[in-house]
Amino acid sequence: MNDKTRTIKVDYLARVEGEGAMYLKIEGNTLKDVQLKIFEPPRFFEGFLQGRDHTEVPDITARICGICPVAHQLSSVYAVENALGIKLEGPLHDLRRLIYCGEWITSHALHIYMLHAPDFLGYESALHMAADYPNEVQRGLQLKKVGGQLQTFLGGRNIHPVSVRVGGFHKIPSKEELLTLKEPLERAREASLKTVRWVSTFDFPDFEQDYTFVAVHHPDEYAINEGDIASSDGTDIEAEKFEQYIEEHQAKHTNAIQCVIRATQKPYQVGPLARYSLNFDKLPPHIQALAKEVGLGETCSNPFKSIIVRSIETLYACEEALRIIDNYVKPEKPFVKYELKAATGCAVSEAPRGLLFHRYTMNEKGDIEKANIIPPTAQNQKMIEDDLWKFVQKYLDLPDEKLQWQAEHAIRNYDPCISCSVHFLKLTVDRI
Repeated sequence: MNDKTRTIKVDYLARVEGEGAMYLKIEGNTLKDVQLKIFEPPRFFEGFLQGRDHTEVPDITARICGICPVAHQLSSVYAVENALGIKLEGPLHDLRRLIYCGEWITSHALHIYMLHAPDFLGYESALHMAADYPNEVQRGLQLKKVGGQLQTFLGGRNIHPVSVRVGGFHKIPSKEELLTLKEPLERAREASLKTVRWVSTFDFPDFEQDYTFVAVHHPDEYAINEGDIASSDGTDIEAEKFEQYIEEHQAKHTNAIQCVIRATQKPYQVGPLARYSLNFDKLPPHIQALAKEVGLGETCSNPFKSIIVRSIETLYACEEALRIIDNYVKPEKPFVKYELKAATGCAVSEAPRGLLFHRYTMNEKGDIEKANIIPPTAQNQKMIEDDLWKFVQKYLDLPDEKLQWQAEHAIRNYDPCISCSVHFLKLTVDRI
């Protein structure tokens, strides 16, 4: 019997977006404590939004994150439009979906090639991996570049886009302008297909969880930019009821709000596995067949195989972007008119890392009075810790260095965007 107490501390997690740490305490052959510590300071975006005109919301929320600015921008503008009774259809709806495809391509390519593949192939970083896999790393960079071109084309710039406004866009492209994106997107589609086949050859740990998946669901399309909320527990609700379905609480070791399902007090998972498992039937038949060919079923409960699911979604985003471009007819105006009123609006969309919720309450002048934003990594933090509890226990006989590698790999399965997760914090000030 080994009675030795071991403590593994990772003060700064590598290959994640933002600043976080990990703490494991092991007594003998038993894991005693697990903490994913998110210590990046809160940035209080909800507070910044209070008192602002509703037209400022898209530009402010786009600055929450440099990796998924489109997700925050569109979720916020959809929530404001929901409050005002605005429902975009046709080309304006499609252009919103198109810019979101650009972000999926960019973010997934970054994660697959630069942050996650090194774990499977045994490299410290993508720079170290590039010496032995130059073609693959170059392919990832090219994919990321094409996604960025799409974001820049529609958003005005790659990071923190500025073209989206309440009711539509400030400016929209012509058909001829959009067609200039077809050739790079066709190359990206081929690169995505190679990505699917490449990552499916990795060795995956035999680890599955009985997850409760939660994701956006749309009756007519693979959910990206809008829809209702579905869960593998049978829940099917509108965005307005999301805060009744989940419960937020503050843990002492993290600056991010953690989430559980209110009725069960259990963690749940958002992200690629949830999207894929709840929306598989909305993928085109040939992509469904490809997923099965490379070893996925209609659902996937192995978090390490999320890299395959992300590659499938990258391929889908390329094909969806091409479909939208082929069918595009420029509308007469870039936005629709609307009237102000006092109201509350909610919206959900699928950021690359999972379900993203925004809620805003406005007064009759259109000023924001209250705001709430629940990002995917805050929702997943409890589930990541649960994965660590169950996964790390299997590897306690490993030396600390190798055990740390396995634990960090389990965290990076989720591609945590720590910067997003900390912009909400309940603050209480006692003055004497």
